[in-house]
Formats: sequence, C-alpha cells, structure tokens
Amino acid sequence: MEIERVTERPISLYAAAVLRIGYGFLYLVFLLREFPHRDEIWGPGSPWTPELARQLFDQTGWLSILTLSDSRPYFESCYALALVTSTLFMLGWRTRAVSVLFAVVVASFHARAIFMTDGGDNLILLMAVYLVLTACGRRWSLDARRTRRQASAGKGPAGPEGSGTGELRHQLAASRRTLTAVLHNCGMFVIAAQVCFLYGSAGLYKVQGGSWGNGTALHYVLNLDLFRPWPELSRMADEHSVLIAIACYLTVLLQVAFPFVLFGRLKYPVLTMLLGMHLGIAVLMGLPLFSGAMILADAVFLPDRFYRALGRLRRRTGRRTHSTEAEASSCGEGPLVPPQPRQAPPPVPASRRSSAR
Repeated sequence: MEIERVTERPISLYAAAVLRIGYGFLYLVFLLREFPHRDEIWGPGSPWTPELARQLFDQTGWLSILTLSDSRPYFESCYALALVTSTLFMLGWRTRAVSVLFAVVVASFHARAIFMTDGGDNLILLMAVYLVLTACGRRWSLDARRTRRQASAGKGPAGPEGSGTGELRHQLAASRRTLTAVLHNCGMFVIAAQVCFLYGSAGLYKVQGGSWGNGTALHYVLNLDLFRPWPELSRMADEHSVLIAIACYLTVLLQVAFPFVLFGRLKYPVLTMLLGMHLGIAVLMGLPLFSGAMILADAVFLPDRFYRALGRLRRRTGRRTHSTEAEASSCGEGPLVPPQPRQAPPPVPASRRSSAR
C-alpha cells in the first residue's frame, strides 16, 4: 500500500508549485537588484576574472556557461537568458524543460562568483537542482492552465490506430505516470530531508559554542558592522539583554527540535516561530536572500489541504470584494433619492360633481 502511494500519486503538488514560484521570483529579484553591479560580480570586469574562475573549476570540478567566453556581448546575453529563464520558471511555462535550464543558470552564476555571495544562493542552487526531479508545474502554472483548457475543449491524445498500438500507448503512458510520480516524490523527500539536515546541523553546531550557551551570540552579531544595515535598530534591539538571551536559546531549541516535530501538531507553531526568526534575520542582519530562501524551504512541510484552503479563502474574499464593489457602483450610479410610488388623486366631493353638471 505504501509503495503504491509512492509510485502512483505525486504528493505535495501545491508545495512544489510554491517552491517553483518562490525560488523563481526570488532569483529574478536577485538578478534585477544586482543588475547595476553585474559586471563587477559576474562579468569580464570582475576582480575574480574568468581565468581565475576556470583555474578554480579545475580544482573543484564546477562548470559555468559564463566562462565559455570573455566577451561582453556574450555575458550580456547570458544575463538576459537568466532573467527570462527565471521569469518562465516562476510562471510555469514548459516547466519540465525550463526547470533544467533554470538549474543550469543558477549553478553557472553561483560557480562564477562563489566568493561573493551571502549563503542564500547556496540553498537556491540546491533547490533548483532538486526541483528538476519534481512535477512542480502541475499546479498554479501556465502549464496547468493549458492542460485545463485542452481538457475542457476535448483535446486529448489521438485515438489508437490498432489494438497493438493502443495497448503499447497505454503501457507507455502508465510507465510515464509511474516514473513521474516516483521522481517527484523522491525529489520532495530529498528537499524535506535537506531542510531537516540544515536545521539540525545548524542547531547542533550552535550547541557547541559558548556564546550560544550563555545567550550572548546575538549580542555580538548585532554589533558587527557587516550585519548592521540599520544601526539604530540594531542598537535598540541590543539594549534588551534578556530578550536577546531568550532569542538565542529559542533559536537553538527550534533548530534542534525541528526534525522531530514534523509529524505532530507542534509543526505549525514551530514553523510560525521560524518564520518570525527569518524575518528578523532579513531585517536586522540585512540577509533577505537567505531569509527568503529559508522561508520558502519551510513551505515544503505544509500539506496540500493548507494551500487548497488558502485558495478557497482567496476566492471567497475575491467574490466578497467584487460583490461589495458592485453594490457600491450601483448605488453611486443610481439616483440619490429612490423613486416614490405614485399615489391616486383624492376623490372629488359630491357638491362639486353636481355643480359641474
């Protein structure tokens, strides 16, 4: 029974769609943000020259399409390709092929400037590779929209030309569905395991440090100029030493306990607290790429019923908004005073009727 669940039905399709949309959008924003500095980071004018990158590749085994040529037009073409690929991956257009291209793009840009990143793109690279295995275009994508339109229009696969051909096509279709389901489920399992290993190893590593044990680690972090985008805000947070110590202990507890609470009701409050932790890292430490990548990775543990409930809530809210706007527009276009019913004229007295005769 468990084997059939793994081989026959893809699980967590909505979570895979959230990962596809989130990481595609996050990398697109990252490329747009670094667009003015693209030459200094990845281009021919970078201090880490293409020749140095190729020498490092000989030692590490990395590859990058950016080092195939040192010309500026080639680099600009690769950058434009990265922007288009991230957009198409986010929208879910021809996702099976675009996901491979997205993984190549992310790996190429990561390898080209491996010493000039903040750690957030490391997780994006891993997720881009894992998402190649998943059916992340089945939900909330242009591919899903096209499939629904073809189904509603009655455009299905062509009928079998003969009994043997029809049986062969049926077997090939069944094999393809099984392979897709197995690869997707294995990919989602690897993503979940990666996040668990990440949190668990980070928590165990912090336990070994004395500054985390005495609750002063965040105090030192808040006083590093490298992680102080808002100095006044960092100083304000650092004034509350008790809250800083509680935040240190809570961070270690959440990271160590995370792999053990995934199968119970404690999962949801833990994910909520981790969301707050990552938002704090993004604001106080100036690491929005890393925080966004971690928040999206946590979304893999939310079941499909959660995302379906969000969709129903969004549609219900949209219908209520549309009905309110329709009522407001009808009231605005109509007269200010509603029409009054016409009243019958009063009866004529008998004396007037006789005089009139």
